[in-house]
Amino acid sequence: MHDLKYIRENPEAFDAALKRRRVDSISAQILVLDEKRRALQTAWQAGQARRNEASKAIGVAKGKGDEAAAAALMKEVAGLKEGLPQLEEQERVVGVALDSLLAGLPNLPADAAPDGADENDNVEVTRVGTLRNFDFTPKDHADIGPPLGLDFDTGVALSGSRFTFMRGQMARLNRALGQFMLDQHTVARGYGECATPYLVKDEAAFGTGQLPKFSEDLFQTTTGHWLIPTAEVSLTNSIAGQILDEAKLPIRMTALTPCFRSEAGAAGKDTKGLIRQHQFEKVELVSISRPEDSEAEHEYLTASAEAILQALKLPYRKMLLCTGDMGASARKTYDLEVWLPGQGLYREISSCSNCGDWQARRMNARYRPAEGKGSIFVHTLNGSGLAVGRTLVAVLENYQQADGSVTVPTALLPYMGGITKLEPMG
Repeated sequence: MHDLKYIRENPEAFDAALKRRRVDSISAQILVLDEKRRALQTAWQAGQARRNEASKAIGVAKGKGDEAAAAALMKEVAGLKEGLPQLEEQERVVGVALDSLLAGLPNLPADAAPDGADENDNVEVTRVGTLRNFDFTPKDHADIGPPLGLDFDTGVALSGSRFTFMRGQMARLNRALGQFMLDQHTVARGYGECATPYLVKDEAAFGTGQLPKFSEDLFQTTTGHWLIPTAEVSLTNSIAGQILDEAKLPIRMTALTPCFRSEAGAAGKDTKGLIRQHQFEKVELVSISRPEDSEAEHEYLTASAEAILQALKLPYRKMLLCTGDMGASARKTYDLEVWLPGQGLYREISSCSNCGDWQARRMNARYRPAEGKGSIFVHTLNGSGLAVGRTLVAVLENYQQADGSVTVPTALLPYMGGITKLEPMG
């Protein structure tokens, strides 16, 4: 959501910022609805005050024996009593239209976000790690995985396309990755581990921006709940409607959860392998901070995700997303793209975003400053730390051997129960 006061005072700047996100000028439409709603609110308040005033005057008139005046006042009160609900309903209708308009708009991009139309305009910030020099032609994970326990056929037979079944050592490696990530974020980086619901109500999906505009990307149950597309939804909404103490900020949270996405816009994309699944696991990072700290917190959160890639010795690059490629809730986003030698390219493995107060306004999440009066909207940040399935892909492709085996990264050995290498299953 957006600050109406800012739009009233800076309509041209608001339109210019949205234009960077390919949104046509809309401040005039917003301000018309805003002015109409405020006029209706003023009229209702004036009518309510006059009704109270006239009601008192009836008794005074009757006390003086002025029945004509009393009758005129009663008629006026009756008219107001009939008209006020109509004003209230008009104000509600205009308010819904205004809120719906605002709710459908993306966040304003930060000045540091480069202008651009799509991923081709993203800016590379840095590359980390050395690409392995193979003495054989590296394979795609979809070819490496099946002999090692990555069972695509059973996943499809059970659930259809974009589902996978894992067996034995492959399932163990997948579990090891998630547990390793959680331990790193909680012990080394200070995030509080959380276990969250996987089903949320409309309000939660609205709070982080999945609703109303992106409902087709989600799965909904027959009870009206939504399956979380990421733990960002449940973690961030854990502070919805609250006024936090400044001393508690920043709040850093992490969770390992299954994630569910319909991939409505991905027809024909990444149909092979684990890259784009309807169900996958991800370790999510969420930070709640003061506005003045959110830029530094964004760097910290991104560095936390990078630390996992570095510990696993997976080459990657850090990209600053352009305005045309950022998610709707973000004002600034870094993508981490891991090198996949079997595919010969970098693929996204984490997206780390600073959402400013955009989500906080939707959730009505604030903090109370230690000094001064009132409350201030917090800033929210989120990122993948990391997507477990895509990390599994990166490990398989980067640690593959000529004989079809895959060496377990050193950092994962304590989690593998003595398994040091994944070998073809007989």
